[in-house]
Amino acid sequence: MRRKNQQRKEARRAKRANSNKRARRANSNKRANKANSKKKAAKAPVRLYAKGVITGYKRSKSNTYPSCTLLKIEGVRTKEDTKFYCGKRVAYVYKAKREVKNSKFRVLWGKVRRAHGSSGMVRAMFRKNMPPRAFGAPCRIMLYPSTI
Repeated sequence: MRRKNQQRKEARRAKRANSNKRARRANSNKRANKANSKKKAAKAPVRLYAKGVITGYKRSKSNTYPSCTLLKIEGVRTKEDTKFYCGKRVAYVYKAKREVKNSKFRVLWGKVRRAHGSSGMVRAMFRKNMPPRAFGAPCRIMLYPSTI
């Protein structure tokens, strides 16, 4: 008698475990389908700027000109390519220690003025002179104002 009762109990436990597994699978499938439908609806973010690097000040052998900053724009290799970027806004985004207006990020704004040399470098003027700690740092060349 005891053996039969034990066998029945084990059979019930196994049945419950299987039904629980099925329920879990069904729930996880529903969650996965919801997640997939949300992913389809949300589009990937689009970058609305060109990447660049601040290389330094315009300079000669002994003089430096801090009001004129040199930039290297990604994908620009010739003087003709730089014509598209003339007049475009440049943003140098950096992080500071102290919060101002609930943000630790700050921005220095400038404009691409002209080409520098024949290998795709450009000269930019910023509202305030670029600090030397920014040399080698990334910057964003915005695709506005448009001249097209």
